[in-house]
Amino acid sequence: MAAFDVNKAPAMKFLSPSFALLVAFALPTAAAAQRGGDSVYIEDRLNQLQQTLTMMTGQIEQLQHRNATLMQQMEKMQADYEYRIDQLEKGGGGKPGGAGPRPGGLAAAPATPSGPAPTPGGAAAGDQLYDEAFKKLQEGDYAAAERGFKTFVQRNPQNKLAGNAQYWLGETYYARRDYNNALTAFAEGYKVYKTSPKGPDNLLKLGITMSNLGRKSDACAVFARFNQDYPRATDLQKRRIDQERQKNSCG
Repeated sequence: MAAFDVNKAPAMKFLSPSFALLVAFALPTAAAAQRGGDSVYIEDRLNQLQQTLTMMTGQIEQLQHRNATLMQQMEKMQADYEYRIDQLEKGGGGKPGGAGPRPGGLAAAPATPSGPAPTPGGAAAGDQLYDEAFKKLQEGDYAAAERGFKTFVQRNPQNKLAGNAQYWLGETYYARRDYNNALTAFAEGYKVYKTSPKGPDNLLKLGITMSNLGRKSDACAVFARFNQDYPRATDLQKRRIDQERQKNSCG
């Protein structure tokens, strides 16, 4: 491409001083506006990435829970199998090692497995309810996810997934910018399920929600408790706390 020749653009010679001054001021202003727009875009992207990471973490937790459930089912099946084999061997029936009838014609009473019998379908129904609620959350149907997680917590308050469900319940409100209900849900999660795997996340999101409601001092107080309550939190969670403290100008 040929170089621009000033001599071939006589119109440039006739730019008024006032127009040149206007251009000189307009360029920095446009650059500043672009920088401002870029910072907003970057912050939005970071929020989206953090939300995506949160969802992926939930999926991993869900898979881990399913794996633990399958392991428990396999252990129960193995125990039942061993028990049945043991009873067949004790029952005699002409089999090697079988015990004959006791004196007096009383047969040996079969042993019964210790502990209460599991309630068929109870745990499975709870897991299904949790999975369905989480699926609704992934689909963006926050109202349905809210109902599902709320029902799960009400029916299964002692379930090992109850703390997770309480946290995701708060997320259904937070995603809809219903910060008052989100605040209540996260506070409940921190209070009732403090030692659950989602305890640190409940406290973190409680502070962030307070900040969104304009309660900066309360948010800073919450962030200050994090390291004390959760010294073994993940590096990612600790970095999020540091970021929120800086964002809210916490001392």
